[in-house]
Amino acid sequence: MLQDPTFWVAVAFVIFVVAAIKPIVSKVGGMLDEKSAAIAAQLKEAETLREDAQAALANYQRLQRDALKEAEEILSHAKEEAARIRKDAKEHLAESLKRREEQAAEKIARAEAQALQDVRNQAVELAMVATEKLLADKVTPEVNAKIVKSAVDELPSRLQ
Repeated sequence: MLQDPTFWVAVAFVIFVVAAIKPIVSKVGGMLDEKSAAIAAQLKEAETLREDAQAALANYQRLQRDALKEAEEILSHAKEEAARIRKDAKEHLAESLKRREEQAAEKIARAEAQALQDVRNQAVELAMVATEKLLADKVTPEVNAKIVKSAVDELPSRLQ
């Protein structure tokens, strides 16, 4: 067997394969280590991105809750303001109606007083016309002369 060239070719082949496999295995192992490191880095980056995404999601959810709370507060404030404005408007309307009612009552009272005064003035005028007519019909020239003389005689005493 040591003399057989096939044996030596087989031994040389085995040595060659062992010698060639070691760098190939180390190179393949290095490539696998590099690939493993790259995958680990990608996994770490993916984990970081996932954590960032979760943090961003939590932040947006918090912002959404805050926005909803603020919207509710604004709505509540708007309702309170609307109620206050409605109350003020009712009070203002009531005051305005009361004022207008008082003004109307005053106008009616003034109109009544004016109408009463007009009736009185008309009655006085009518009485004056009736008296004038009555005096013109009943007073004779002699009575008229007596009345004029009496008025002239009383004039100095009334002027003092």
